[in-house]
Amino acid sequence: MAPADETWLAAGHIDDIPAGRVKLVEHGDIRIAVCNVDGQYYAIEDVCTHDGGSLDQGQLEGDEIECPRHGARFNVRTGAATLMPAVMPVPTYPIKIEGNQVFVSTMPD
Repeated sequence: MAPADETWLAAGHIDDIPAGRVKLVEHGDIRIAVCNVDGQYYAIEDVCTHDGGSLDQGQLEGDEIECPRHGARFNVRTGAATLMPAVMPVPTYPIKIEGNQVFVSTMPD
C-alpha cells in the first residue's frame, strides 16, 4: 500500500501502453516515462542524465530504453545507466495497477 503522502497520477488504461511501448505522464515540472516490458510496467524520469534528452522518444528494447540523442541506455527496472555516454542513473517511480488502470507515483523510489 502506498504511503499517505504519495500522489498517484493516472497513466491510462493498460491498453494505452502496449508491450514494448512508452507513455509520457506529466505533472507540473515532473516528466515520467511509463514503460511496458512484456506486461510489467515501470516508470523512470523522462530525462537522460547525459544531456537532458527526452527518453520517452527513444526505443524501448526489452528492459532498456535508448536516448534518441546520443544513444545512452538505461534499465527501466532500476534506472541504471547501461551504455555511455550516460553514467548516472535516472530516478525510478513506483507503479500500481488498479483494475485495468495504470498509476504512477510522483515520489521517486
